[in-house]
Amino acid sequence: MVRIHQALFIALAGTTAAGSGIAPSRTETNLKPLDTHLFHTLRRISSPVASPDQSRALYTTSRYDPELNKEFSYLCLLDIASGSRTQLTPELLDGERISNPIWLGQSTAGYLAAGSLYQHGLSEQTNGTLLFNATVSIASVVYRPATKSLFFTAGVYPDGNISQMHEHVEKEKKRSDSAQVFDNLWARHWNKWMTITKTNFFAVPLDATEPGNVTVGALGQEVNLMQKLAPIKDPLIRWNTEWYAVSDNGKYAAFVVRSPSLDMVWKTNVDIYMVATDGKSDPRLLTGRWEGAASSPAFSPDNCFLAWLQMETPGYESDINRIYIYDTKAGSTRSIARTWTLSPQSILWSANSQQLHVLALDRGDRKLFSVDVHSGQVTEMSGYGYISTVARLGSDRLLALYSNVTESSNIQVLDIASANRNNNSSMAFMRRLTDINGDRLQDVYLSEAEDFWFTGARNESVHGWLLRPFDFDDKKKYPMALLIHGGPQQGSSHSFGLSQWNPNMYASAGFVTVVINFHGSSGYGQNFTDSITEQWGGHPYKDLMNGVDYLLQKHAFIDSKRLVALGASYGGYMVNWINANSDRFAALVAHDGQFNVVSGYYTTDELWFVEHDVGGVPFTSMGRAKYDAYNPERLADKFKTPTLFVHGANDFRLTLEQSIAPWTLLRRKGIPARLVHFPDEDHWTNKPGNSVRWYNEVLAWIAQWTK
Repeated sequence: MVRIHQALFIALAGTTAAGSGIAPSRTETNLKPLDTHLFHTLRRISSPVASPDQSRALYTTSRYDPELNKEFSYLCLLDIASGSRTQLTPELLDGERISNPIWLGQSTAGYLAAGSLYQHGLSEQTNGTLLFNATVSIASVVYRPATKSLFFTAGVYPDGNISQMHEHVEKEKKRSDSAQVFDNLWARHWNKWMTITKTNFFAVPLDATEPGNVTVGALGQEVNLMQKLAPIKDPLIRWNTEWYAVSDNGKYAAFVVRSPSLDMVWKTNVDIYMVATDGKSDPRLLTGRWEGAASSPAFSPDNCFLAWLQMETPGYESDINRIYIYDTKAGSTRSIARTWTLSPQSILWSANSQQLHVLALDRGDRKLFSVDVHSGQVTEMSGYGYISTVARLGSDRLLALYSNVTESSNIQVLDIASANRNNNSSMAFMRRLTDINGDRLQDVYLSEAEDFWFTGARNESVHGWLLRPFDFDDKKKYPMALLIHGGPQQGSSHSFGLSQWNPNMYASAGFVTVVINFHGSSGYGQNFTDSITEQWGGHPYKDLMNGVDYLLQKHAFIDSKRLVALGASYGGYMVNWINANSDRFAALVAHDGQFNVVSGYYTTDELWFVEHDVGGVPFTSMGRAKYDAYNPERLADKFKTPTLFVHGANDFRLTLEQSIAPWTLLRRKGIPARLVHFPDEDHWTNKPGNSVRWYNEVLAWIAQWTK
């Protein structure tokens, strides 16, 4: 086999404490900036999947070619001990994108491409062979050898039958009209209108016990494990799942569904059901006592317990996630770690079923924590940086996908057994196995993050960080770009994103780049997150202004006359609020933001969010006062700053009119403004070619006004 890259840990000859931020030293001489073209050619890597004997891992790599305007992907094999990597498949075009790698045996891999399952014998640079074609695209495949079963999701018509899909599709083609008729407000979500097809969860026989001889059940043998849920009269709001888990012994599964109802647009009731995988019994509801959102079901390796994350407050999508554990034998449920103030985002059982490995945001980092399932004690096991995913690697190690501000995502081994062996520290050692973009970034300027704290709203400490611009000289003055995150109950992190908001892109463009986790951000305790409720333009605005004041007082190299602010979603709302309340910025950029909170209520796809955050509904006198309190449109006469608006036409969270309106306002007032409209995008700018244009437009706009 051809070795693509040798593991970086060999070159570094050692390991570091997880997320310590220690990296090879680089001199800043002869470095080039991170430009738009280079940024969009960086490779992306998927979460790794360990082999049955834990010696190897599968993952996918994808890349974008700007000249061809096409994306390519391929399957890779990683040797855990040596770190050597082998490209298993040729590159496939985006329409056949390789995803969801699984192990069908010690010497056989599986993966999805163009909605079908392929098998691969681990031979270098060879195409896989088609294993299962369901005549409809399948997703989220899982294999359990104990029951010789393959699990997957697929969109089906109300009869829930995959084998009848072709007949339904052909009948649909013969319709004489294209009308969609809705009675329930759950008519759109994110970027799609509801259709009669819904994602269901299936099992089909698959036998991979003999090496090189994998057999799968014929079409029609699949079992719809959601088929026995209560029937729903309205086919447009039927049961739909996009997340499930299967026990290691293959006998039980748990799936997540939003409960169909008349009020599902203003309720956050998302439930978890458990079902036997033979399909002979009715699914059992495990979360009926709560009306908040449940997520992330995970079975213990001993098959005795099911853990999940549960929000308990109805109607609040950013409530703290509580950890619940269901005893599959006793039928009892309990909650652990109730005093922990951080909100876990994912859970994974330890190999011995005694601990939960939990990922949670904490002061700008996404860290690994260990939670004892008996005592509920929480132990921090990683520090600086962002761990996207973790997977078990034997009894005392984890495979992790990790990045930080100067390092794109790479596969790491976390030695959790090392905790408490290193100077009584609980931190696990981290060993990097891949350097997926090392060849592209080795001579590129990437600024480290300089963390700072200042006093914000409520006289509380607020956290942010600063990146210094390319070719920095502290004797010169530089423009400053303030990046405002969305959510708003999210948080900026010490990560290397490959989207439109990587702070090093702005630093390389010559800006002192600043991010601030204002009140409402996650990772600073639930009270801090909750504090933005009915305060959209209050506490966060004060935090941002105080933060700018703090930096101007501390750093003489920031030019107070050349400030710009940029934000998306809630960040775009805040940009509009800044335009109505401050003239300190030379220019602004609002991506898919909100201009009119009142009209935004009547046109959004999720009412629970705005009803909770703003407080009530705008069609009552009390509610209308709350909506008007921090409504930028109410202060339209005060808008005065040149602004670039960017919006995707398929954004149903914040519709296109929310950018057309303030653009119209500024142009009518004679104030410079520009609208960048992407007719094929939604709340995000997903297509690489559009992302290139996005950066070119945005960086040119803020440069124009800060010369």
